[in-house]
Amino acid sequence: MAGKYIWSALVGSIAVAYVCNNVISDRKIFGGTTPSTVSRKERWLETDKKFQAWPRFGGPPVVMNSVSRQNFIVESGLDQ
Repeated sequence: MAGKYIWSALVGSIAVAYVCNNVISDRKIFGGTTPSTVSRKERWLETDKKFQAWPRFGGPPVVMNSVSRQNFIVESGLDQ
């Protein structure tokens, strides 16, 4: 009995969050535009090429976090 209320509340909250995100971010009801540094694919490709071209000296393999551009050491299970 309580499961249907929990499920419907969860679905309803996801729907409200989607509508709010769509109206505020995508339709830009408060004005503004998307900056060219985000919207232009050419700039993104050049920036990514620059970050991938950084020289690395020694050390273990790393994976670059594409959001914060921080490197994290990759631990393999075979080294243990």
